[in-house]
Amino acid sequence: MRPSDSLSRDDLLLIWRHMWRMRAAETRLTQLSRDGVLRGSLHLAEGQEALPAATGLVIRQVDKLTVTYRGHGYVLSKGCDLVGVFGEILGRVGGFGNGKGGKMHLTDLENGLLGANGIVGAGVPIAAGGGLAAKVTGDGSIAMTVFGDGALNQGCVHEACNIAALWKLPLILLCENNLYAEMTSLARSSAVTDLTQRMTAYGIPALRIDGNDALAVYDALWNAADDARSGKGPTFIEAMTYRTCGHYQADAETYRTRKEVEQWRKKSPLIRFEKTLLDRKVERSSIDDVRRQAEDEINSAIDQALKLPSPSVESLRSNVFA
Repeated sequence: MRPSDSLSRDDLLLIWRHMWRMRAAETRLTQLSRDGVLRGSLHLAEGQEALPAATGLVIRQVDKLTVTYRGHGYVLSKGCDLVGVFGEILGRVGGFGNGKGGKMHLTDLENGLLGANGIVGAGVPIAAGGGLAAKVTGDGSIAMTVFGDGALNQGCVHEACNIAALWKLPLILLCENNLYAEMTSLARSSAVTDLTQRMTAYGIPALRIDGNDALAVYDALWNAADDARSGKGPTFIEAMTYRTCGHYQADAETYRTRKEVEQWRKKSPLIRFEKTLLDRKVERSSIDDVRRQAEDEINSAIDQALKLPSPSVESLRSNVFA
């Protein structure tokens, strides 16, 4: 029996809620970027909603998590305060870092979020440290790190994998393989395109899953978390998915064809999971209600964040040093 077979109706709707909170957030942030309210590059993850949505049902508040600069969905599903999230993204006082970290450096230690990171692969050794802390303290928590396929070419990732395997750290290594490291295809950047093979050198159990199937993601994460909590050490999960938006909001996307993108849009986690809900006899009215509630919740939080003040010039040097 798969772990997902025992999910209740409320659990399934929670996955759906996480998916639509992520989609609603990215839709609204895109518009704010176009309007000039949100400055700088905006890295979105349209088409990858199943991964953070399922994570929200597996990772607990006490568990440590690191994500990429494309990790807004995980931050939302981790249970972080929404106004704090969007206040930081919008560069406002009242955000997690009082607007100084911005959208690529979301951190909420109270909820176990050790940080998003603007450097490819940099969150992996940080999460390994979180796993080490959990093992030393014996508090029953675990750590999880999320990274893209391009991160597997970074030396710090392999150093972290080696030490995690050596010390049997309670760590989940979730690789979002969306086939492109920014604008570079996996085939052009890696001689071995089955990334699970990279883990055999470290003796880390590794599996490849359909990252657009929320229940397949849940099953893989649940089993990996169970192994981590029971002292069996790390697990590597290669989740095959696809980013149906550009690398950032001004990406011309000349590195791939429109046909390829449209083919993947038809495999959207939102489309697939809606069918799953209906197959599981969840009422259409409940599906639609949860979607609307998720959208309203996100828009309300962003509206509140927009009313927060920007950091003053006088605060420029504060919080720079401990």
